[in-house]
Amino acid sequence: MSSALKLLPHRALPMLAVVLSLLLSSGCAMVTMKQVAPTDYLANKRGDVLTSGKLSAASQETLSVIGMDVAQCEKDVAACQKTLGHTDVLPEEQRLSAQSELWVKTALALTPKPKDREKTPMSDAALDAWLEAARYAYAYLFFSGRTPSDRAFEDRQTQVRDYYNYAAEQTASVVFKRSRESALEGEDYNAAVAGERWTLTADFDELRMQTIPTRMVSASALSFAGLRSTYRRDGFGAELVVIMDPPKLVAPADGEKVEIPQYSEMSAINATALLRFKGDTLQQVLDTTQVLFEVYSPESTERVDLHGEKVPLAGNFTAAYGIWLAQSGFATQSLRTLFGLSEGIGAPHMYLMQPWDPNRRIIFMLHGLGSSPEAWVNVANEIMGDPELRRHFQVWQVYYPTNAPIALNRYEINQAFNNTLKHFDPTGSTPASKDMVFIGHSMGGVLARLLVTSSGDVLWNDLLANYDLKGERLKRVETKLGPLLHFTAEPNVERAIFIAAPHKGTDIAGNRVGRLIGRLVRLPITLLGKFEDVFVTLQESESANSTTKLQIPNSIDNLKASDPFVKAAGALPITPGLKYHSIIAQRKPEVPLLQSDDGLVPYWSAHLEGAVSEKVIISGHSVQETPQAVLEIRRILREDLEEVGDTHP
Repeated sequence: MSSALKLLPHRALPMLAVVLSLLLSSGCAMVTMKQVAPTDYLANKRGDVLTSGKLSAASQETLSVIGMDVAQCEKDVAACQKTLGHTDVLPEEQRLSAQSELWVKTALALTPKPKDREKTPMSDAALDAWLEAARYAYAYLFFSGRTPSDRAFEDRQTQVRDYYNYAAEQTASVVFKRSRESALEGEDYNAAVAGERWTLTADFDELRMQTIPTRMVSASALSFAGLRSTYRRDGFGAELVVIMDPPKLVAPADGEKVEIPQYSEMSAINATALLRFKGDTLQQVLDTTQVLFEVYSPESTERVDLHGEKVPLAGNFTAAYGIWLAQSGFATQSLRTLFGLSEGIGAPHMYLMQPWDPNRRIIFMLHGLGSSPEAWVNVANEIMGDPELRRHFQVWQVYYPTNAPIALNRYEINQAFNNTLKHFDPTGSTPASKDMVFIGHSMGGVLARLLVTSSGDVLWNDLLANYDLKGERLKRVETKLGPLLHFTAEPNVERAIFIAAPHKGTDIAGNRVGRLIGRLVRLPITLLGKFEDVFVTLQESESANSTTKLQIPNSIDNLKASDPFVKAAGALPITPGLKYHSIIAQRKPEVPLLQSDDGLVPYWSAHLEGAVSEKVIISGHSVQETPQAVLEIRRILREDLEEVGDTHP
């Protein structure tokens, strides 16, 4: 002890301690300052229970205002919720948004991890917590005094919208499962789903599902390799994909007779789910246990009306397409078809890339040799992802057996296309049936060109000039070959895009490699049986000086530059007035254009006189997948929209 303190009376020491304490407290700064990095500031400002597992800065601030310890609140969320619910001094926005986040925290703790969902379904307690989270978010958005548009630039509204969307997504998994169970038992798919406290009335009607779905998955939980972009629209609602069993395109090996459909919509559908809480006032919404579970098609619905507010509907436009392709098995099946192996397809099949819309014009895509709809993976995704193109167009694709002769494929694809169109638009009066656009790659480009061409008697006369056909022989040949060699252009096609298409054939199909592949290609036994009698008749009718051995050609035979069919077909004029474009690949930029090729198709064969535009891209034969080609297709389609005008109401 210092000498000065020793001099003080013993009883004065407590008083000295008090004085020193007062002096020290009055001299200490109550506020200190430090620099915060911009990244830390943004992370703290925008982080919340969904991104970091911790309550957001906004909710922490709300709790601090009413004197609640944030750390203790995170340990006992229920007590915090109760206290917050009985506090009426806070602005409604602040109170409702904090309540929503606290309920999200509760729900997360009660919900099984995604990998455990099959074994451990979501409990009623977890469902209750998610619905409470959605309820308070809903109340904040529409009943807290300001409209969503008033808060358009506020981070807090984005957070609360995310709480609502995520809660709707979690609720959707329960509603879907219970609705499916009811449907399998013969009940209405939209039958009400009752829980311990809540009654959810489902409405799946806008999806127009043809069969009972097998699964529903969250679009946000998916990522895809092979797709360059994922297209989505920010907004209100949970982004989902509803999955059905795909149609069977191959007859069973055991010989069982099954009906193979000629067309189908994609077996995966984009969907967006909303939870609409009953009530016209804040208190009614906070008291209700009646919820409408609405499911929309984001392609068909851009905005929804909620309590007098037009709000944008969230949507994912890539997820269903990605799932469909990933589960299709096209890559293996298309090669099995080309080489005539089992489990290949025997006839063209039409796919609609989205539910039929009578007001959207049709873009019809035809793939090439040994390929499938996978050839259009990024082209279709970019078109469906472009808001302006998506509003005016719907994409159709054909999957056809590429081992068959071109004339037969043209005929059967034409039949499948028209039957599909007639099914959805029997009178042909909707905008979808007019001003269509055809796009073909490689052999699909040849087929697309023939679909917009009329043959007259040219093919019949050129190909059968050396045969003496009269009477019964003529009748037999006309019955089988007449529809293949006499055709008229598909009406109502306004534009066509031909990509790396060998309109005049290719020398590569006739060289050593081409001949080797040609020998591996096998025609279906059913096709050989169907036309065998016709070719026997033609052999019997050949002129005496004929030196060729007549046989049914496969697709490789038809692509030879010397093939009689491709030579005659290549000379046919395209329908007058139809606008068409060429996209051509050049493999080696140093080679003069007129002597160039893409590895398979020479420039002289892909080039067409009279094209509105011709784009040459340095690429191999699969040029349709390059960003340059996709941009050119989008440019052409946007130019087309300007010329045709807005046909969508």
